[in-house]
Amino acid sequence: MSDMPGTSTSSASSASAVDGARFRQVLGHFPTGVTVITAAGVDGPAGMCVGSFASVSLDPPLVAFFAGKSSTSYTAIAAAGHYCVNILGDDQEEVARVFAGQGDDKYSGIGWRPSVATGAPVLNDVLAWIDCRIDAVHEAGDHWIVVGRVLDLEIGREGGPLVFFRGGFGRYTA
Repeated sequence: MSDMPGTSTSSASSASAVDGARFRQVLGHFPTGVTVITAAGVDGPAGMCVGSFASVSLDPPLVAFFAGKSSTSYTAIAAAGHYCVNILGDDQEEVARVFAGQGDDKYSGIGWRPSVATGAPVLNDVLAWIDCRIDAVHEAGDHWIVVGRVLDLEIGREGGPLVFFRGGFGRYTA
């Protein structure tokens, strides 16, 4: 038994009583920011759109994102050993759609520069970017939890964030 409150060492049943469609519908009511995770892959730059991104720790500085196990883009990012989180602005929905797709040439027509720390692509005009080295990867159902140690970060510009809510992109208004 674990000493941490709320943790357990017992294994849960592999059969879920929760319907997948219902799970998505209910969790879709939680808005998320939209990011593009990029890396300087062996075969060229790799990237994927991710809404499941979080700050993990201030000391040491850690962030995390969640990648589907079936993602070919994540395979390239994992092989690179590093990644850059590009936080998209509310005017960058098309960038999100490109990186959410399955195309091989996601960078066609999208401006970027290599980050200083890892060489991972920093996309043009993002609100902010966070350059990381992969620190740990944890298995979680049909996803990987990818924890990155922050090596460098910067605010790119001011503006509102692109958000994802109930199956669609939107904007935040204060």
